[in-house]
Amino acid sequence: MKLPDTRQARILIVGDVMLDRYWFGDVSRISPEAPVPVVKVEKSEERPGGAANVARNIAALGAQAALLSVVGADEAGASLARLLAEARIDASLHEDVQLNTTVKLRVLGRQQQLLRIDFENTPTHEVLQAKLAEFAARLPHCDVLILSDYGKGGLTHIGEMIRLARAAGKPVLVDPKGDDYARYAGATIVTPNRAELREVVGRWSGEEDLQARVAKLRAELGLEALLLTRSEEGMSLFSAAGVVHESAVAREVYDVSGAGDTVIATMAVMLASGQSLEQAMRWANRAAGVVVGKLGTATCSLEELRG
Repeated sequence: MKLPDTRQARILIVGDVMLDRYWFGDVSRISPEAPVPVVKVEKSEERPGGAANVARNIAALGAQAALLSVVGADEAGASLARLLAEARIDASLHEDVQLNTTVKLRVLGRQQQLLRIDFENTPTHEVLQAKLAEFAARLPHCDVLILSDYGKGGLTHIGEMIRLARAAGKPVLVDPKGDDYARYAGATIVTPNRAELREVVGRWSGEEDLQARVAKLRAELGLEALLLTRSEEGMSLFSAAGVVHESAVAREVYDVSGAGDTVIATMAVMLASGQSLEQAMRWANRAAGVVVGKLGTATCSLEELRG
């Protein structure tokens, strides 16, 4: 497949952002206070996470990323803004003084994750309402909309956002969370993984049963397609045209965190660049194969995709 020109693709991302922090160290002894390893931290790293990682993946693919979200008036929010500016992302981060910017702190010893600590709470209605007004103003200037739901409260008005986007003729891609997909009704595509889909449609007994359950869900929600990411089994695209499977790109899996962000980002960029749903899925599958070979939330560049 020949890669399309992605430079003119304009993607608007709305959702929950977070700051991913990594503390790397060496483990050489067990604590005398409790049976836990002692990590001597030698270096630290910060990366944009959640919807911010989706935006970073879009920028890495050469497309134009605009991000709309809510952060706290704190050091983590300032760090996120700086990292996004460095990645050339047009980020509008609404500050909520009552909010702590979501931070996921991972402690690693010898490249193995030993512990993850999450700091978070939910944004206030006033800040979210202001974000909705800006969303309506930004919508005409994008080709594709991504709604990145991490269940942190940043998408309270998701139903209205989908309605506005579809009325404007913009495709809407949703990375879902939780067991209530009714809030995603009217979206173009949702991109759950196996565990997320199971929460909604229940356990399936085989491929035929899965297809029937997905068809029912698509009909209920008015979805054009559902893209199911299946880890080592690759991914499956369910649409009115039937089901298309794409086998996983065979390479060593190092870390799956953030792979879903890469998948939805690549789908959006390819669709905005004129690719069909099936072609976009193939590129997304290839991109996922690249990022799972990297540590933590990562991106796939055009060069790696071409690779």
